Amino acid sequence: MYDAKQESVHEMSDEPQPRQPNQGGTGPTEPPAAAEEKQTPPQRGAEPKEPMKPEPPAAAEQAKQPEQAKTEQQRPGAGEKKIAPQRPAAEDTETRQLTAVTVPNARPPAATGNRQNTAGNPQDGQNPQDRQGAQNTPNTQGAQHTQNTPNTQDPQDTQTRQLAAIRVPKAAAPAPASAPAPPPAPIPAPRAEPPAAGAATVETAEPVETKGGEKKMKRPKRTGWRRILPTWRMLLGTFVIGVLLLIGLFFLGYSMVKIPAANAFATKQSNVYLYADGSQLARDGEVNRENVTLAQVSKDAQHAVLAAEDRDFYTESAVDPKAMLRAAWNTATGKGTQSGSTITQQYVKNYYLAQEQTVTRKVKEVFVAIKLDRSESKDQILEGYLNTSYFGRNAYGIQAAAQAYYGKDATDLDPARAAYLAALVNAPSEYDVVAHPENKAAAVARWNYVLDGMVKKGWLGESERAAMKFPMPKEQTASTGMSGQRGYIVNAVNDYLIKNKIVDSDSLAAGGYRITTTLQKSRQNAFVKAVDDKLMSKLDKKNKVDNYVRAGGASVDPKTGQVVAMYGGIDYVKQYTNGATRGDFQVGSTFKPFVFASAVDNGSTTQSGQTITPNTYYDGTDKRAVQGWPGGTYAPENEDGKSYGQITVRKATDLSVNSVYAQMSVDVGPSKIKQTAVGLGIPADTKDLQPYPSIALGTATASVLDMAEAYATLANHGKHGTYTMVEKITRDGTQDIKLPESTTKQAVSRQAADTTTSVLQSVVDNGTATAAQAAGRPAAGKTGTAEEDTAAWFAGYTPDLATVVSVMGQDPVTAAHKPLYGALGLPRINGGGAPTEIWAQYTKAALQGTKASDFDLDLQAGAEIVAPPTQSTGTPGTGGQANGGTTGPNQDNGGTTTGGQNTGGTPGTTTNGTTAGGTTGGSTTAGTTTSGTTTAGTDSGTTTSGTDSGTSTGTTTGGTSTGTTAGTDTGTTTGTTAGGPGGFGFVQ
Repeated sequence: MYDAKQESVHEMSDEPQPRQPNQGGTGPTEPPAAAEEKQTPPQRGAEPKEPMKPEPPAAAEQAKQPEQAKTEQQRPGAGEKKIAPQRPAAEDTETRQLTAVTVPNARPPAATGNRQNTAGNPQDGQNPQDRQGAQNTPNTQGAQHTQNTPNTQDPQDTQTRQLAAIRVPKAAAPAPASAPAPPPAPIPAPRAEPPAAGAATVETAEPVETKGGEKKMKRPKRTGWRRILPTWRMLLGTFVIGVLLLIGLFFLGYSMVKIPAANAFATKQSNVYLYADGSQLARDGEVNRENVTLAQVSKDAQHAVLAAEDRDFYTESAVDPKAMLRAAWNTATGKGTQSGSTITQQYVKNYYLAQEQTVTRKVKEVFVAIKLDRSESKDQILEGYLNTSYFGRNAYGIQAAAQAYYGKDATDLDPARAAYLAALVNAPSEYDVVAHPENKAAAVARWNYVLDGMVKKGWLGESERAAMKFPMPKEQTASTGMSGQRGYIVNAVNDYLIKNKIVDSDSLAAGGYRITTTLQKSRQNAFVKAVDDKLMSKLDKKNKVDNYVRAGGASVDPKTGQVVAMYGGIDYVKQYTNGATRGDFQVGSTFKPFVFASAVDNGSTTQSGQTITPNTYYDGTDKRAVQGWPGGTYAPENEDGKSYGQITVRKATDLSVNSVYAQMSVDVGPSKIKQTAVGLGIPADTKDLQPYPSIALGTATASVLDMAEAYATLANHGKHGTYTMVEKITRDGTQDIKLPESTTKQAVSRQAADTTTSVLQSVVDNGTATAAQAAGRPAAGKTGTAEEDTAAWFAGYTPDLATVVSVMGQDPVTAAHKPLYGALGLPRINGGGAPTEIWAQYTKAALQGTKASDFDLDLQAGAEIVAPPTQSTGTPGTGGQANGGTTGPNQDNGGTTTGGQNTGGTPGTTTNGTTAGGTTGGSTTAGTTTSGTTTAGTDSGTTTSGTDSGTSTGTTTGGTSTGTTAGTDTGTTTGTTAGGPGGFGFVQ
């Protein structure tokens, strides 16, 4: 049955409709506004829908669009609203009265036939015929229809539907209270029904109300393949969101990424060691790098690198996208490979980050580069880049590369060479034309690219560019590192720096030091050649002993204390221990000059009280026990077990007589000798430098370098200055390291030093070191041999150069000291052999071209006179040293020996030190004693051997007479000496 009340609720509309007259109905006429708001009644036969809650006004207005009635068999078309049938509520008088205000007269069902295709005109809820039919329908029909409709609605929802029905219309006039109306039904939710079979699907646009109340067509939905394509709004929104996201991420990354500390590899440098003339001696360290300032790099080298890597460096930002695109294009088109990163980015990668190819590293590189560009100048960045770039041949930085390829400093690079080094940055291995000659064409092309870039930027003239030829680099030398003498010298220099607290070991390990040594290249080469010529070339590897041979040497300028040459061994990589600085071999007899210098400096006397001079006689008997030493018996053996009898100090030095110097050490005092040696330059903590009589024989194990320093002090008239091996030291090319001030002190008196020099000259002229005369210079020196012949030494000097050479024996496997018996095919090696020969050849070469000069000596009183070296004796006496008196069974200290009687004799007289005639002597039962004549204070009498069975008396007045008895005294001999030093008497 047709429900008029339901029709009236759903037919409401906001649009005003013209008022129609009542056409035959018995009920009251509807207000125009109420009549216009009628909706199409629900279709019969439709499935009931679950009622919905009242919609908001906007939704309600859209839901109240009119529809045309359809027949009971017709299914709704697409886009049409399907209204579920309403179940009427229980009748209520008050409800009907309130509802009658807004509910229009019901239209008969017949009117539905004229209301079709409402979807075709959505803005017209119904056509005029439909409205007219609704007005002519009697009201009683609606009432009857309402009463006959069953009510299944919940009574509690009645008031809600009534209020909703009253609230919906905007311009409805109040209706009479007597007109009852059915309660409104809730508006069901629309549901689209599938189209009937064979019906066409039509997508229509629905009206949408705007905020201003106007209605516009809603955009139809996209169908088919167009649904997968984004709209321009989606694309624009995505782009904007992406840009904002990127900006946010950029600022987040910029704030989070900090400039890190430099990586450990980038800060490592090599230490560069130079000869005194500035030429390179060696490099050490794990990384072959030497940092220089930008001012120490030629402008041509700077421009070449910019032309190769980043021509717009000084005008671009830290990160240049155009440069990346340009580099990619040049690479793709064959114009040369370029880095896509700016120089700033490359420097950040080299100095702050690692070299791994990861996105994280690249992102960090960008942010650090941007920050670095804001905190450092372009010059600082370029300087760092030049010092951290790799150029091949294990060369890091422009300075190391210049040395590796051309043997030049970076400041001396010209445009051609600089362009080649700049080309290497891109592909160091590929463009090394020496290592890879097959790639020369590519290297030359890259070289031309760099030069053309320099011309384009105005850094190089076209004419100069046209005249350039490709500069072939030098042959790559094998990585010598510390081979040859380099390792020995570097270690010695480092030890010197650390010992004198100039640089600590950690700083040296970090590198970056440029150390100018005092070593002179020509003299260094001369030293190596001399050792090779006089020693190493004569070794026979088939001879087992020859494999033990080692050598060490050091040469010092006496006036400055500078070490000018050093020999450490045949090769540092083969023999690690430095022969010049090792302190484990005895110095032997080279220590004896320190004993004599101490005696003169301290004014020491013999056991008899005679002042020790070069002309003082000592007993040179082999294995003679020293006298006056309370520490026990000490009787050293002379070389080859030879005895020399009474012998002067000078001659005992020439022949290196151990028994004489052992007694002299007791006479002077071992503690004083040690003090003198330390003052001359021997370290106080030298092993076995102990205050015992044996100190005189060289039991101490000083190094060759220490001995050279001490001998240089003697050559410098007793003035000692600590040796130095460093002339200048800088770090990172700019920072000057302060060196200790050079100070000298008088270690021993000039007379002591010069008198010692006089004695040592005799060693070269008449003693064990005659081979040193080959130097062709006035020279002084002393040979020495260690115990068991494990080492042979020669320490000598000229007025201009002090040099010490040692040949040592060491097992190459066990490092044990070995005797040198049989080395070089000789029974033994002593100091007068190979060591002196090496010294002579080196000294001659080192001083070649300089004027030879004599020693300027200030001698001890009486030392200028050379006494007879020995006394002639018949039968050796039972005594020892004679010191100005008669000789008893042992050492005679000027007393009287009684053993027989000498009858008669005429004493001679001496006036003012001169014996003016006279003969002393007399007849004896067992022989004749004859005295000679003393002139100028010297009694040069002779002694004839025999048995003196009487008493012999010799008296000297006003001079110095020394009487010596050699033979067996069976009587009593009285010798009296009066006078001062300067005379030498001999008693036969």
